[in-house]
Amino acid sequence: MIRAGRQHLVRTIADLAAQQGVQVQSYLNTQPHLAPGFPAPVSSAGSRTRLYDGEQVDAYLTGKPVPPLPAEDDDQDLLDRRECAAALNISPRSWDKYKAAPTLTASLTDVSGVEHWPRAALHQFQAHRPGKAAATGRPLLSGDQVPRDQLLARTAPLLDADPSISAAFVVQALGVHRDTAQRALTLLRAERMADLMLTDPALSPEQAAAALNYPAAQARRATGRARTVLRARAIAPYLAEVGQALHRQGWTTAAAPPEVQYPDDDVVVAALVLDGPQPPAPALVWDERNGWRTATSRRHPLTRGAVPPPPGDGIRYLAQGTTPPQEALIAALAA
Repeated sequence: MIRAGRQHLVRTIADLAAQQGVQVQSYLNTQPHLAPGFPAPVSSAGSRTRLYDGEQVDAYLTGKPVPPLPAEDDDQDLLDRRECAAALNISPRSWDKYKAAPTLTASLTDVSGVEHWPRAALHQFQAHRPGKAAATGRPLLSGDQVPRDQLLARTAPLLDADPSISAAFVVQALGVHRDTAQRALTLLRAERMADLMLTDPALSPEQAAAALNYPAAQARRATGRARTVLRARAIAPYLAEVGQALHRQGWTTAAAPPEVQYPDDDVVVAALVLDGPQPPAPALVWDERNGWRTATSRRHPLTRGAVPPPPGDGIRYLAQGTTPPQEALIAALAA
């Protein structure tokens, strides 16, 4: 997405080529934008037109540290077609129909030939979307009737009884929000697909879904998540060893591994509260992109969407690499 107030900084591949004084085709042939450390696009994954933040690109090209983009959501953030569809838990094709609503046509913003909509307009449309309350089967904004820690256990038997079960059925059966039901089904399907792929590594996620009789349309979200689950299981022994080492250090009261989570962008992250007598930080967070960092809150160690926060104000990135030895991590924490 394009963060609020940064539309004027957006650059296309053509802009990047012109900045370096080469033709677009030459730029695409050499692909300097795919070099390690080059700023990630601000356009969504899979977008036909790649968009970049000019401030980040300039910093990279001049050898300066690439500044992070704002981490907090703003009503003036600009979301593209795929991001809007993901926010509403619908397909991009469905969004192509919804975008004709007056609220959305009035707020449509063209950024370098790519359609975007402000987050505020999306929220307004979502709140007044025809049939929204009826589609969930529950009053708008009412709370889930199943505690979060019981959700998967209550949903699993429903999936066992019917592999093609829909989120709408879970809503009616358990009294939860449709988004809650969809997340539970996606994770359960992904975990069972991962189980099957571990027993037969030759299977792709799509083949595992078919073997489990999951309809392709319903398993689409779970196929990507299944790969994430496999990565989480592969890293689990390392995380458990770190949890034990921190316990021996006296920084945790229990030798428990960090709690693994899967944010919406399908990145493996884990959080561990440091509840010992004199911990070096309130909590630790690990993610597969950046490794370990400190967190300033025990209750909410992860930022929204697990977006990595910039260093400073109690945030420190620790050691080197994503899986540093326990001794290196402890030394970095104690420093």
